[in-house]
Amino acid sequence: MIRTPINYQPGMRVRVTQQIPFAKGTRTTTIEGEILRFGQQKTGSWFAHAKDDKLWLDRLELKKDDGELVVCNLDQYSRIEVL
Repeated sequence: MIRTPINYQPGMRVRVTQQIPFAKGTRTTTIEGEILRFGQQKTGSWFAHAKDDKLWLDRLELKKDDGELVVCNLDQYSRIEVL
């Protein structure tokens, strides 16, 4: 679980920067939008000894300016900036 000092609320505008590791470096992606929902949600994957026998992920659901809906699975490499 990612510990954050800010309580992200629906309606806040944020920029999410994430790094995706590859064998020969990383790729960085950035998304800006309005928060629709933030919290932990369980996946369909089974993970031993986890709550409800599921893997729980921190998820941030955003609505971009063009109306596109985006779900970000957050990890230790995710950076969220309030705009």
